[in-house]
Amino acid sequence: MIHKNILFFILTLLMWVGCSKDFLDRKPLGELTYDTFFETEDHAVWATNAVYQQFRTWECIGFSWIGNTDIISDDADKGSTPTDALYMLDIDEFTFDASNQTFAWLWEGYYHAIFRANLAIENIPGIDMDPKLRDRLVGEAKFLRAYAYFNLVRWFGELPLITRPLEPSEFYTQTRQPVDAVYDKIEQDLLDALEVLPEKSDYPAGDLGRATLGAARGMLAKVYLTLGDYANCEKYCLEVIESNEYVLWPNYSEIFTRVGENCSESLFEIQSTALSTGSLVGASPFNMIQGVRGVPNLGWGFNRPSDNLVAEFEFLDPRLEATILSPGEPLPDGSAVVQDNAEILDERFNQKAWVPAHAGLQDNGPGNIRILRYSDVLLMMAEALNEQGRSGDALPFLNEVRTRARTPYPPQILPDVTTTDQTELRLKIWHERRVEFGMEQQRWFDLLRTGRAAERMAAVGKLNYVEGKHELLPLPQTEIDVSGGNLDQNPLYN
Repeated sequence: MIHKNILFFILTLLMWVGCSKDFLDRKPLGELTYDTFFETEDHAVWATNAVYQQFRTWECIGFSWIGNTDIISDDADKGSTPTDALYMLDIDEFTFDASNQTFAWLWEGYYHAIFRANLAIENIPGIDMDPKLRDRLVGEAKFLRAYAYFNLVRWFGELPLITRPLEPSEFYTQTRQPVDAVYDKIEQDLLDALEVLPEKSDYPAGDLGRATLGAARGMLAKVYLTLGDYANCEKYCLEVIESNEYVLWPNYSEIFTRVGENCSESLFEIQSTALSTGSLVGASPFNMIQGVRGVPNLGWGFNRPSDNLVAEFEFLDPRLEATILSPGEPLPDGSAVVQDNAEILDERFNQKAWVPAHAGLQDNGPGNIRILRYSDVLLMMAEALNEQGRSGDALPFLNEVRTRARTPYPPQILPDVTTTDQTELRLKIWHERRVEFGMEQQRWFDLLRTGRAAERMAAVGKLNYVEGKHELLPLPQTEIDVSGGNLDQNPLYN
């Protein structure tokens, strides 16, 4: 449900973790109640960190996340064994309806993050504390609220727009607001965050992983690209580029290992860690769900990279090897070789979700989840320039990404793109986005914003896709039922 009990929020603060790996063991001491919370600087920090923590939960980053980003697209199939989690197969094949539980998880998880952000934004300004830290924490909460709404609006369209903690009498009275209004709020939250967030280099090591000025600029650029506002997309991409805060990591395959966490090209990652045996407080299920199923037994084997994605890579593109893990291949750390699993048809696994041995069980996943990388900024810049008729200016940004991908191989591998024909270059940029971000939960949103979802679903045989319907997910039936008629369903789902 949209609402969450405030007492539950306070209780979660007794088990939350911070947003950076050095910060994960800083827990509040003593007992807190609603009457004694939001009084000290520590309370402000804990409340903000509780927003970050929500994005590691099953509801935000489990089946609902990979199902409605990768598996729903042409990048991936359900994976795992044929009868496991058939509601995920319904997503893969577009046979779902509003009762599919992944939609309820998305709704609950992201609105819970919004609830926590609203509490922080409303209450932190009243705390007697360092003004600079106070403003920064509110800016972090606004960035995170914008990120939550950005995902929700792309999935569901019109939304209840909740920007403050609700009174109990308001829980079931919320109505859907126009998409433009939601985007206006996302834009304003990110613009507010720009005014108070520091650059990545200004954070101490213990706070690495918090929202930064670069993250807010990059997210704002992605919002504008989604809206087709190419001039503003260019503006904020350029601000990221000219900040000199980011550079492409030289080895593409290392980005998705521990070496690459919060590296030089990271604008924003969801932070995770396996703190100790049996403790899930800093972990996420992201790695377990997509891990190798069989020998070695590292996970459940969902989110199989599709044949169509494999075919998209150019000859000898090193990113293919860095994206997909197949039977017969050694694990990235060389500790074992992936064995064939007879229960899974043509198994492949998402190598970008792989993590080495760690404390605790499989669901104690320690891998950071990459949300926004510098290569994304460069490719957004290339697309924005090309769409404004400046194709020649777009080429260096596109080719910078290709050059890094082929390094240390010669330029005959992934040669530079030279065309300045706008239509040809558009297709090449879209291709580059697909292979650069394969299995990073970006493909579905790219297909939606470029109007290619119906075309691509037909091309890969997802024939149940209905144009005019499946561009949006259905609102969870549970939300429709409890709203007393205040929430209506998306078209063609009734």
